[in-house]
Amino acid sequence: METAPFNEELIDTHLLVDVRTPLEYEEDHLPGAINVPLLTNEERVEIGILHKETGPHAARRRGLELTAHRFPQMVEEIALAAAGRPILVYCWRGGLRSKTVTMILDLAGFKAVQLQGGYKSFRHEVSGYFNPFTPKVPLVVLHGMTGIGKTTLLQRLKERGNSVLDLEGLACHRGSAFGQLGLNQTLTQKRFETLLWDEIRKAPAGRPLILEGESERIGRVSLPGDFYQKMAAGVRVWCHASLETRVQRLIDEYGLPTYKEEMATALQRIRKKLGGKRCDELAENLERWEMEPFMAGLVNDYYDKVYYKNRTWVADSELSMEDFDQAAAELERYLSLRFKTGGASA
Repeated sequence: METAPFNEELIDTHLLVDVRTPLEYEEDHLPGAINVPLLTNEERVEIGILHKETGPHAARRRGLELTAHRFPQMVEEIALAAAGRPILVYCWRGGLRSKTVTMILDLAGFKAVQLQGGYKSFRHEVSGYFNPFTPKVPLVVLHGMTGIGKTTLLQRLKERGNSVLDLEGLACHRGSAFGQLGLNQTLTQKRFETLLWDEIRKAPAGRPLILEGESERIGRVSLPGDFYQKMAAGVRVWCHASLETRVQRLIDEYGLPTYKEEMATALQRIRKKLGGKRCDELAENLERWEMEPFMAGLVNDYYDKVYYKNRTWVADSELSMEDFDQAAAELERYLSLRFKTGGASA
């Protein structure tokens, strides 16, 4: 039976098969891996207790009783997903679960390899990647007040062929007091780090990576290692737009009746920062669905007082965000001159 140490090229050349339980897989898994569990969540608990109380021999026999009848179906499922590609099988740390499935695939005539060290070896790779984080390309960081439209600009830049990293998209959170509206941030810290590692890995070499300035925490997840520090040391682009434009963009994004209840709850979370009287006034605006005074109040009395209040650094470039296409073209021109890249959309 063949084994292999982790190498990121395996992600692109092999079908990755995670044979851990659905719970383990949900917490985190290798990029692109499918879950074909050898044991259910409950069975793994049962085997663990048996191993502890009776020993490995009884645990293995019970494991065989529970799983043997599944082998043909597992092989069929994996073969269908592989579609002729070689197969890489892994479990928690390259133990019995992945060994069993790899051997069965081997016996059935498929080219299967067991990952040495399992998921644990991959996790070690990801943790080490961010400690310290050494960007292979320049980081270009978009900064600006809430409502500017930085995420929309990132999307426009991506459509135009630029290399873009959407941290809020990966985190499933907009990174602000109202950032959870309409989103469900269920991913774990480990999952976020894997997604981030994979996005950076896939970014093309030779061109800057454009991302939005964030705090160290985005909702419940944190930027790993010293990523925040390296991001702060990147090329800083200060984005600006009029108050009217910002208010309208916030209304376009958040001004949905289905968000009303969540917005009311989020408003109370920032009551202390707003002050009780101002919070009550904004709550009344929200109740009457007066979106313009509500959003303008949030911008003037909360966002602009909390975010970038003490900006001690000087931007490398400034960018008007009144028109996204013009902003994208202007940024491309600046980056082309700075890095002699020739421009993504040229």
